[in-house]
Amino acid sequence: MSWPAYLDLYESGELDRRAKAASELLRSCELCPRACGKDRSAGQLGECHTGRLARVAGAGPHHGEEPCLRGRRGSGTIFFSGCGLGCLFCQNWGISHGRPGPEIDAPGLAAVMLDLQAEGCHNINLVTPSHVVPQILAALPQAVGHGLRAPLVYNTSAYDSLAALRLLEDVVDIYMPDFKYWSPTLAERFLTARDYPEVARRSLTEMYRQVGDLALDSRGLARRGLLVRHLVMPEGLAESAAIARWLAALSPDTYLNVMAQYRPEGRAARESLRSEPIGRATTSREHAAALSCARAAGLWRAEAA
Repeated sequence: MSWPAYLDLYESGELDRRAKAASELLRSCELCPRACGKDRSAGQLGECHTGRLARVAGAGPHHGEEPCLRGRRGSGTIFFSGCGLGCLFCQNWGISHGRPGPEIDAPGLAAVMLDLQAEGCHNINLVTPSHVVPQILAALPQAVGHGLRAPLVYNTSAYDSLAALRLLEDVVDIYMPDFKYWSPTLAERFLTARDYPEVARRSLTEMYRQVGDLALDSRGLARRGLLVRHLVMPEGLAESAAIARWLAALSPDTYLNVMAQYRPEGRAARESLRSEPIGRATTSREHAAALSCARAAGLWRAEAA
């Protein structure tokens, strides 16, 4: 297999076929588990508040990602506006819910990818991409035709549909889902999606099937595989422990970033939610306990990166 993997699909014409198949999914949208059925190809807005074209809130080298992604020259992030989930505390609230940035067509998105590669970024990091898989796949052949060779990072909440993920097989090199909650009750309360834990498990299983454990090159940069994030939530140790045990069963070699940077954003910052667990930041003690749970579960690659 070539690297990045999408080069083989481009040469065989399969990448164009995937793009056409993905565009059909916009006609009665089921790109995320909300399955709103809107005709986004005609400009109707789905649950993600996005229509036919993707909206890009910003793009540029990101030096705050995991070391294996940022390297010395940064991870080439593209922040897509809108989201199909609905976390009350979204850490990118202004982007996911404020929906800033211009709509961008396939040639425009291809140009953004190529500009990031020209800046020396080690990869193209697609942030909140679940609802714009067709738009990404429409842009990719044009970008590859003009010289794109950077690996793709799929940076997601893990609230993905299998239909979309299967279109991305051998397109995405590095999957980076954030597994947030194990409990359906808490997921319904704070993510507005009771089915989130089930969907996340199904999504991560499919991602792992496609790319396996995270592999690094001689420079310590991510080459291919699954990189899982877990944002530690206040009073969420039981959730962290359950997620860690499940990931260890998926593979004890799973690379897990146990993240400490939770802070109340969006609705979680409102007065009405101050008394809820999500109304305060995670403490260093909570983060240390979550990291210990991950290592106790057998995840030897668990880190606070």
